[in-house]
Amino acid sequence: MKAKTEMTEVTQTIRETNFEFKGQTHVYHGKVRDVYTIGDKLVVIATDRISAFDHILPKPIPHKGAVLNQIAAHFLKATQDIVPNWLLATPHPNVSIGKRCEPVRIEMVIRGYLAGHAAREYKAGKRVLCGVALPEGLKENDKLPNPIITPSTKAVEGHDEDISRENILGKGLVDEAIYTQMEDYTRAIFARGQQMANDRGLILVDTKYEFGISEGKVMLIDEIHTPDSSRYFYLEGFDERQRKGEPQKQLSKEFVREWLMANGFQGKDGQQMPVMPDEFVNTITDRYIELYEIITGKKFVRNTSANLLGDIDAVVKALGI
Repeated sequence: MKAKTEMTEVTQTIRETNFEFKGQTHVYHGKVRDVYTIGDKLVVIATDRISAFDHILPKPIPHKGAVLNQIAAHFLKATQDIVPNWLLATPHPNVSIGKRCEPVRIEMVIRGYLAGHAAREYKAGKRVLCGVALPEGLKENDKLPNPIITPSTKAVEGHDEDISRENILGKGLVDEAIYTQMEDYTRAIFARGQQMANDRGLILVDTKYEFGISEGKVMLIDEIHTPDSSRYFYLEGFDERQRKGEPQKQLSKEFVREWLMANGFQGKDGQQMPVMPDEFVNTITDRYIELYEIITGKKFVRNTSANLLGDIDAVVKALGI
């Protein structure tokens, strides 16, 4: 019986969707989300795919989509007093319904600490990241004097690329007034997210935001403050670990990247994607659920439905969008 339960746990994931909703005019399959356009609305399905180094990994992660979707909804509701956002409803743990916006093809990455990509660049000797100067003498995971915005281009396919504010405006990628509004929103949402994380015993280290335009207004779109888009450290013991030069205890997707790097993969040409053992897949699920419960203060309810796709199809059709 136990083996059967474990089999069900592994197989009841959403790897991909191919719905045909009434009035559907377009579908986009992203790295982890499938987006259906119906009139002026978007139906976004959070699948259980997981990506790293701009590659989708072979195995889906049970419950990951539901975790991301519900964390994103939690923070979109908690920041709607700062910036208007696209979300209208979450009728299913894996589904969000929202306003269709014209996306700005720039990701607003903001960093409060020298971690992840920034730490790797710093270790390689770089002291300017996306046009922002970094001070000498920093150690990995040190808190930065002030949060810095390090934008990247939002690639339709392939790798996102670091870019500076000056290049964004110089190339006319975004109107200056819109970009300035995005910067202001980014700093304000990050400050709110850091405070909410601290209240739950975590540090919001860095994150990214995406924006779109609807009826001439800048809107926050996509997900925010999830383990896919953000890095969290545990607040307790942070200073001591930094003092001792020890790795920080964290809740984010970085441990997946670290596992891939340890197995010889960073998304570079010629590298073979390693296949994650089921034990590691289950570890990822547990980490995602742990973050959900810590950051929201709510108990995560595992969806044990034997027909996840059928449930989603019925829920969306019942809305009559």
